Amino acid sequence: QDLLSNPHDEALYNHYAISQLARVDLGGGVEWIAEAAVYRRAEPSPDGRYLLIETIGKPYSYTLPESRFPRRIEVRDLAGRLVHRVADLPLQDQIPIAFGSVATGPRSVGWRSDADAELAWSEALDGGDGASEAELRDRVFTLAAPFGGAPVPLIELSQRFGGITWGDDDLAFVSSWWWKTRNMKVWRVRPGERDKAPELIQDRSWQDRYNDPGTPLMRRNAAGRPVMLTADDGRTLFLRGDGASPEGDRPFLDAWDVASGETTRLFRSQAPHYESPVDLVDVAGRQLLTRRESQEDPPNYFLRDLASGELAQKTFFPNPTPQLEGISKELIRYERADGVQLTATLYLPADYDKDRDGALPLLLWAYPNEFKDKDAAGQVTDSPYRFTRVYWGSPMLFLTQGYAVLDDAAMPVLGEGEEEPNDSFVEQLVASATAAIDTVVAMGVADRERIAVGGHSYGAFMTANLLAHSDLFRAGVARSGAYNRTLTPFGFQAEERSLWEAPEIYFAMSPFMHAEKVDEPILLVHGAADNNSGTFPMQSERMYDALKGHGATARLVMLPHESHGYRARESLMHLLWETHQWLERYVKTAAPREAAAASAAGQ
Repeated sequence: QDLLSNPHDEALYNHYAISQLARVDLGGGVEWIAEAAVYRRAEPSPDGRYLLIETIGKPYSYTLPESRFPRRIEVRDLAGRLVHRVADLPLQDQIPIAFGSVATGPRSVGWRSDADAELAWSEALDGGDGASEAELRDRVFTLAAPFGGAPVPLIELSQRFGGITWGDDDLAFVSSWWWKTRNMKVWRVRPGERDKAPELIQDRSWQDRYNDPGTPLMRRNAAGRPVMLTADDGRTLFLRGDGASPEGDRPFLDAWDVASGETTRLFRSQAPHYESPVDLVDVAGRQLLTRRESQEDPPNYFLRDLASGELAQKTFFPNPTPQLEGISKELIRYERADGVQLTATLYLPADYDKDRDGALPLLLWAYPNEFKDKDAAGQVTDSPYRFTRVYWGSPMLFLTQGYAVLDDAAMPVLGEGEEEPNDSFVEQLVASATAAIDTVVAMGVADRERIAVGGHSYGAFMTANLLAHSDLFRAGVARSGAYNRTLTPFGFQAEERSLWEAPEIYFAMSPFMHAEKVDEPILLVHGAADNNSGTFPMQSERMYDALKGHGATARLVMLPHESHGYRARESLMHLLWETHQWLERYVKTAAPREAAAASAAGQ
C-alpha cells in the first residue's frame, strides 16, 4: 500500500526524509554535523566520542519497502568526519524467500552497551539462505575504537543471531533462533576473554512458556545504556518472567547465581492478584517495584519489601472503565476431540444471574496460532486475575449490551514432526471452535442458537473459514482479513511453502475459494489504506463480491484513510455501531435455525 510507485513518490519521500544532523548545546547554539542525507538513525557511542550513522541511498525500489533500500553504515566523529565504514549494503532484492533467510553482510549493527566505543554485529555464514544445509549460520563480531584493526569474532552460531544482552567483560548473553524447530538458545559469553568457550544456558522451544526461565533485569550505567543488573560483585543477576503455568500466568523474580546457574525464587505472584516485577530499586535491601492488579482493581504500582512482604502503594490510578464494574471473568479449560488441551477467558455481564437470565447470546473472539508441539499448544496463556482493560476493538465492550464474551479462545493449529500445521488447518479450526461452544453451552451461560464469531486480521481469516466450513455460528464479524491465499503466494503467517509448492493447501485454506458455503451473515470491515503486506483492501472487496454473487448475507464497510488498525474517532465509533447493529439483528434477536429456515422456505 505504501511502496513508492513513481518519480513523484521518490521526490516526495526525499522531501520529507532528508534531514541534517546537528549538535545543540544547552545555550541553544547549533553546530551542523556532516551533510544532509536520508538518515535512518544516528546513535552516539556510550562515551559520546563517535556517532554510528545509517543512511539510505539510491536506487530506491518500487517493489520493496524502505527497510530493503541501499544503506551505508558508518562511524563518524562529532564533527561529521568519517572514521570507519562498517558496511555499504546494496538494494536487498536477493534475499531468499525461505523462513530464516537474511541479507548478507553486516546486520544488527550497534554499540556494545557496556564499553566506551565498541561495535557489535552479525554476519551470515550460509549465504543468508535459510533453506540451505549449513553447520553454522551466523558469526558475531565486535570492533573497538579506533576501529583500525580487524573485527574480532565473539561467537559462531548454528542458528540465526537473535540479539545480545550486555553485562560487562565477564558476562553477556547471546541468543539464537531457528524457525523450523521453534528452538531458541541462549549462550553466556565473556567479551573480555574470547578464548573461553561460550556456555549454553538455555535450549528450548520459544513456544514452551512453562519452561521460560525469564529475562534479566536491566539497569542504566553511567553512560545511560542498558546493562544487566547484578549484585554481590557480579555474582548474582535477576531474572523476571511471566511465570506461565497450568493455573495461569504468575509473574516471578529469581536470583540467578552466575557461577553455578542455580536460581533462588525471590518473588512469585499470588492469587487473587496478578503482580509483575518492574524493577529492583534497592538491590541490597531487596526493595521491589511491582505492578499489581486484580479482577476488581486496576493496575497500580507498589513497593514490596521482599524480606517482610510489606506492600506500599505508590500510584492510585482509578478504574478507567467504570461501565464494566461488576463483570465476571473466568479462565476456562476444555479439551479438543483430538486431546489437545484448550483455554479461553469467559466474561459475563455485570449482575448476570444464570438462574434468572438463562443462556446469553455470545461473541467468540479468537486468533489462530501454529505449533509444532502438542504440549506447547495446550499451555495456558493468560491469568484469571488480571484487570479487564478494553481498547477500541475489544469484544468486551459488548458485555454492556447483554452479550457473554469468550475472548482469546485457543485456536492452535498443530503440525508435529514432518507434518505442517496447515495440512489440517480447517479441521483443527472447526474442532477447536466446537470444543469451545460445547463447553460454554454445557455451562448454561451461552445459547447455542445465538453465538457469533469474530476476529481481526488472521482472526478475520479464521472467522470466514469457520462460517464456510461449519454451522456453529449464526453470524461473523471479520476485520481487516485476507481471504484469498493465492494473493499471498510466497507464504503467510507460519506457512513456509509457496503457492507453487502446495497449491492444494492454499486452495483449501482460502475462504474465498469456498464462498458458496458461507450461509451465515458476515460483516466485513477493512481500512481503505491498509498497509499490511498480506491484507490488501482488495481482499475484503473481492470476498464481498464472491459472497454476494452466491446470494450470501454480507456487508462491506471500508473505513477511509485507515490502515491495518483503526485510529480515527469517527472510524471507531462507526465500527462499533456497525458491529452492534449486525449482532443485534443476526444474533441476539435471531429466530431459532429451524424457524428461520421454515420462514425462508415459506417466502
